[in-house]
Amino acid sequence: MLTPRDGALFGRLAETLSSSWRLKARPEQLPPPGDWAIWAVIAGRGYGKTRTGAEWVLEQVLLGSASRIALVAPTAADARDVMVEGESGLLAIAPKGMRPEYEPSRRRLTWPNGAIATTYSADEPDRLRGPQFDAAWCDEIGAWRFPAAWDMLQFGLRLGAKPRAVVTTTPKPTRLLREILAREGTDVVVTRGRTRDNAANLAPAFLSVVTRRYDGTRLGRQELDGELLDDVPGALWPFDVLDRCRVTKVPEMSRVVVAVDPSGSNGDDEGDAQGIVVAGKGVDGRAYVLADLTCRMSPDGWGREVARAYDQHRADIIVAEKNYGGAMVEHVIRTARKSAPVKLISATRGKHVRAEPISALYEQGRVSHLAPDGAAEYPLADLEEELRLTNTTGYHGPGSPNRMDALVWALSELMLGDSFDAEEWRRFADGASGFLDSLTIQRLQRM
Repeated sequence: MLTPRDGALFGRLAETLSSSWRLKARPEQLPPPGDWAIWAVIAGRGYGKTRTGAEWVLEQVLLGSASRIALVAPTAADARDVMVEGESGLLAIAPKGMRPEYEPSRRRLTWPNGAIATTYSADEPDRLRGPQFDAAWCDEIGAWRFPAAWDMLQFGLRLGAKPRAVVTTTPKPTRLLREILAREGTDVVVTRGRTRDNAANLAPAFLSVVTRRYDGTRLGRQELDGELLDDVPGALWPFDVLDRCRVTKVPEMSRVVVAVDPSGSNGDDEGDAQGIVVAGKGVDGRAYVLADLTCRMSPDGWGREVARAYDQHRADIIVAEKNYGGAMVEHVIRTARKSAPVKLISATRGKHVRAEPISALYEQGRVSHLAPDGAAEYPLADLEEELRLTNTTGYHGPGSPNRMDALVWALSELMLGDSFDAEEWRRFADGASGFLDSLTIQRLQRM
């Protein structure tokens, strides 16, 4: 016969079992066996990557295997909102009696047994200089802007007999992620998964909508199926080129352009966006992409966005494509800012033809993208996604590449000048072995 004491004991046992991650997790969400240094969980959205990373950290704390832990996310907000305070974050999964004390001002969690985890932003690599760790959880490493954050972390993973790191991310073929995956089979173990693997814990409506909209698309293969996709064949802006073009500061600008690629949309959700990109030419002679303000608005709305960009960045000129009605485009802009100089350009050639000489400037290292310190998110991420999906035959992403078009207009105005002729470039490029042969470089340098 059970006594009250036995009942209480069984109650605590039932509570422990119900909260046990090892009993609830799918097998692939549990740490793999072996003497690994890095466990990379590469999977689609909603797979349960955050829960997997958080539970691994908690287990290391409870076992006493780790006492100084680094929590590194793309931004400080991501570390706080996802890794610590998120629905699957460390505070939410903490068992009774082992809930850590969270000090946001110190970016620190402290467990009752003395283990400490500190949050870091990958946007601030230098913060990882100096501290030492015996464990690390790196979230969404595919979205880290600065690979140096990973390098600094590796120097700090030096406590204990076997410091380890868990990487949880939706795959993006960045140089950093490729380097980590290239070590698979040595000191790196990789777990791969898809969104639908966690269907039992996802809202059916969500799964139905995203599957219907993105299944079979390139974006769906990356975001849902967790595939690490290579560059599109013949990509004009390879991943590696964009990875190394980011800078945190820009010099004084000698000239600034706001470029607009209007669309035929009236601002409805189904219509194409209006591409608005701000770029400048520095006193060092290089081009800097300063902002992507692309929107989906009525003509009055996007006109005001252009005017704000013109004022905020103290631009010298507004450049706009006039294919959707030259008089209308100029009228919209001048209604918002009457005194602004406006230059209308007609797109007489295909997008990829106009884009080829601009991509060559990137290959030469003559264009940089501003990735400002402390930004909550990378403001040029969507623009770069369009660039990555453009090759020598056209654009291979969803919708229309209005951001890319605006970028091309801006950089053409800044770096190529009025003498540029797209058809001449096409004939020239077709007869060359590639965009970086000596003749191409010489021609670009004369523009």
